[in-house]
Amino acid sequence: MINLIYEENDKSTRLDNFVTIKLSEIFKDDGKVFWTRSQVKRLIDDGKILVNSKKIKAGYLLQIKDKITIEEIEPQEINAKAQEIPLNIIYEDEDIIVINKVQGMVVHPCATTKDGTLVNALLFHTSDLSGINGKLRPGIVHRLDKDTSGLIVVAKNDKAHKVLSKQLETKTCKRIYLAILEGNLKEDSGVVHNNLGRDVKNRKKYAVVNEKSGKEAITHYKVLKRYKNNCLVEFELKTGRTHQIRVHSAYLGHPIVGDKLYGYAKQKFKTNGQLLHAKELIFIHPLKNVEMKFDCVLPDYFKEILNKL
Repeated sequence: MINLIYEENDKSTRLDNFVTIKLSEIFKDDGKVFWTRSQVKRLIDDGKILVNSKKIKAGYLLQIKDKITIEEIEPQEINAKAQEIPLNIIYEDEDIIVINKVQGMVVHPCATTKDGTLVNALLFHTSDLSGINGKLRPGIVHRLDKDTSGLIVVAKNDKAHKVLSKQLETKTCKRIYLAILEGNLKEDSGVVHNNLGRDVKNRKKYAVVNEKSGKEAITHYKVLKRYKNNCLVEFELKTGRTHQIRVHSAYLGHPIVGDKLYGYAKQKFKTNGQLLHAKELIFIHPLKNVEMKFDCVLPDYFKEILNKL
């Protein structure tokens, strides 16, 4: 039996959203993926999730101190399997792999994507991956969104993983991204520094929230080139929150071209996702203690849009 209490700072008021978020947090470290919102709804409809000991609808808006009781249920396990998928490996040694991830590739298996991911490809490529993040995320130190292309570093052992994670935590690892934004930023450069949390209206999205909730997010930006209705911008992450650059761009009033989640519903260019590319990665090698610098060219589809502009 799992017992939860709805608190003032919780991220969603809808019962089904709240339970889905909480269960994913509870089971995030055991190598298992729990229930989607539709599966949680079925549990609510079946009376296996109660509010104040009463059966209630999935869309019920929770009140402060509501008590949610969840019948003991077994998480769904997703096993990551090795798959022969091409990888653009920029660098590899006995401790790390640096990969130029293509747009459209999910980094690790989840409830909605069980194969075809970077992890599936890595498992085919090598048996040496760190185990810190469990069976679903072996070697994964940091992530890129599905439709964000570019550089990502993978740890081949736990020692390398811990050192790289510490560099991310202490902001000594440098990550530079390029993006094409809608419209033109007012300032040539600046910093966005505010907290990000789940969007209360759409749990697939994140949003800028007040300083007492969410997690700190810091993004530096610099306009590289201005066009009539767009601009090419360089971003440097000081923190690595989910969707951080995408949310901060939208917050500035200039979402990323191709980003249908945070940007315009009607796009003027045909793309397969946001034009966001992790171009440069700099860190200290976790065991050799030397600086590693990597840079990768923009994908052809990205350059085609720049040529059109």
